[in-house]
Amino acid sequence: MTDDGSARARLDAATADLDPPLAVLDLDALDANAADLERRAGGRPIRVASKSVRSRPVLRRVLARPGFSGVLAYTLAEALWLAGGDDPVSDDVVVGYPTADRTALRALTGAPALAARVTLMVDSPDHLDLVDAVAAPGARPVVRICLDLDASLRAAGGRVHVGVRRSPVHTPEQAAGLARAVTGRPGFRLVGLMAYEAQVAGVQSAPPGRPLRGLAVRGMQALSVRELAGRRAAAAAAVRAVADLEFVNGGGTGSLETTAADPSVTELAAGSGLYSPTLFDGYRAFRGRPAVLFALPVTRRPAPGTVTVAGGGWIASGPAGADRLPTPVHPAGLRMVGTEGAGEVQTPLRGAAADGLRVGDRVWFRHAKAGEVAEHVPVLHTLAGDRLTGAFPTYRGEGRSFG
Repeated sequence: MTDDGSARARLDAATADLDPPLAVLDLDALDANAADLERRAGGRPIRVASKSVRSRPVLRRVLARPGFSGVLAYTLAEALWLAGGDDPVSDDVVVGYPTADRTALRALTGAPALAARVTLMVDSPDHLDLVDAVAAPGARPVVRICLDLDASLRAAGGRVHVGVRRSPVHTPEQAAGLARAVTGRPGFRLVGLMAYEAQVAGVQSAPPGRPLRGLAVRGMQALSVRELAGRRAAAAAAVRAVADLEFVNGGGTGSLETTAADPSVTELAAGSGLYSPTLFDGYRAFRGRPAVLFALPVTRRPAPGTVTVAGGGWIASGPAGADRLPTPVHPAGLRMVGTEGAGEVQTPLRGAAADGLRVGDRVWFRHAKAGEVAEHVPVLHTLAGDRLTGAFPTYRGEGRSFG
């Protein structure tokens, strides 16, 4: 959306009968982003990363598309909810992170239908021990297991680490050893391998106003893609020599093309690109359409050139910095005050557009990360064309919170 006045007018008119704070989901933009992810995936199925969506109706809408299949959940409790009931969101849910939730493990191992639909992530025999401590192998259904292969780039004998600190399993030999540990224990079935290259998928390759950093990042990413392609293929082959794998998962919104080019990968993962938050503005390979925006009301005019909106402290996770703050986009020309930032109960904004705002007007923002905006609102009001068509409940709106 560009602010030529029409974008703001469209949003204000469509939501005129609603009181902010509120969030809008532009269905046209969502569908366009989903189509672009499918194009970039080059025919590989995309597993939807639910942490970047956090709304069951949105997940259902995306999974109805031919290019998407399965869910990558972020907690076991969430996975059980998505896979449970008579009308599950998906009957193929992989938990993207290891779990230590004993209550959820009891629910998984106490329901054969759930155990058949949900796959746990492990990177250590300790995770298997925890499952066994909750329910002994002979007293539970077989538990599906996926191995988490560390996809970070390591150099200088391991002294340089680029990427996130996830799994201790980095080499093909370590992956094969863990595979043997899984298959050698009763009550488990090894079905998958995952390697998420965060340093490629989740780091801007063209950060705005920082051309030298962009050049360095692109060099790092090219090196990482080459290194990981060989290591992931070797790890997949080593694990396949131990067990028949159903899938090898990789990638993220920022790395679909390069991950899809790896023949060892059978499926991709993506979610953030569906909403296209501001952290994904700084990529060279693609440009999404902002699909989710939220509005806050003007409640004060403390000085010329300044207004204050209610709330606003919708700060994204990750390293603290300006890029984690929400961005005011409509009307154009507003910025946060450096000494206050995004406040818990109020946020001052400065700029030429402030003098045209009155108490009760609204300011539209984009969030820095995708699904986290859903933690602040009970529904996403759905917009098609110039009118609201309804509302999709968020996890919060359904009374669910998964951390």
